[in-house]
Amino acid sequence: MKALVLAGGSGTRLRPITHTSAKQLVPVANKPVLFYGLEAIAAAGIRELGIVVGDTHAEIEAAVGDGSAFGLEVTYLRQEAPLGLAHAVLIARDFLGDDDFVMYLGDNFIVGGISDIVSGFMAKKPDAQIMLTRVGDPRQFGVAELHPDGGVKSLEEKPQHPKSDLALVGVYLFTAAVHEAVAELKPSWRGELEITDAIQWLIDRGYHVESTTITGYWKDTGNVEDMLEVNRLVLESMEPAVQGESLDSELIGRVRLEPGARVERSRIVGPAVIGAGARVADSYVGPFTSIGADCVIADSEIEYSIVLPRASIEGVRRIEASLIGHDVQVTPAPNTPRAHRLVLGDHSKVQIHDRT
Repeated sequence: MKALVLAGGSGTRLRPITHTSAKQLVPVANKPVLFYGLEAIAAAGIRELGIVVGDTHAEIEAAVGDGSAFGLEVTYLRQEAPLGLAHAVLIARDFLGDDDFVMYLGDNFIVGGISDIVSGFMAKKPDAQIMLTRVGDPRQFGVAELHPDGGVKSLEEKPQHPKSDLALVGVYLFTAAVHEAVAELKPSWRGELEITDAIQWLIDRGYHVESTTITGYWKDTGNVEDMLEVNRLVLESMEPAVQGESLDSELIGRVRLEPGARVERSRIVGPAVIGAGARVADSYVGPFTSIGADCVIADSEIEYSIVLPRASIEGVRRIEASLIGHDVQVTPAPNTPRAHRLVLGDHSKVQIHDRT
């Protein structure tokens, strides 16, 4: 079996972070979310991996390399434009050959990995297998309608009027039968080749398509709220470790200081991670916070947040539920009455509380 990981796309819901960084490389507990998927694929016993990349290909390739760090053999497949999941299968035809494969969306996060899913597929050998989970607003996802016996009746991509609350999780398993389906597709109303249409093509022609409804944790980390929630979940299971320095400070609960980190006269309440080479001084870092490598947190308070490498936060009280990008500088504003001075990137969102 091979694996196909999709790591293209523009990440519009994570802008402005993704104006300058691939969404799959935004870190969760100081590790890119893509890496969790690669580790899950390797743990399932898969070695041959194709990664579909787009405009951020250079960044993805620099981070993953040849895959040997994960026990994988990586082939990069260039997608000139984000034309749909089925289009990714289409351009990967030569790489995949006639092998079975698992397709994994690179910005998805699944607790417990995919080893059981892969072994179950290999034992039963359906033509395709989809994973489903119940969601509050299925209009944002591919949606499945099931027969009373649990068989898959129909699939629809991001419907305005969903027929169920069962959303497709970003892991799909296929035999070579899917290539015939993909070759027959026409672009949807979104202008994309939809994987849901390919699976529907298989269903309509009598191929064996199975579904499994999962009850474990799954997230599409496409927006800030979901990134923070996944960060919280990973930190919950993190083992504490102090590999850096703690001077005149209080470390409470599960706190990880990575090598070269330095905490001075501060209070860190876990679960939290302070990245390699980061410095925290005269500050409070609260639960569910990941501070990236080489950051500076001074005379400030922050919790339930992700701070990317080399950012600095100095003299600010208080920050929470935030995603702060690479090399950002956060400082107090000048004490000018009734005025705000802002320098914001495209598509930014700002919440300002004016005290009366």
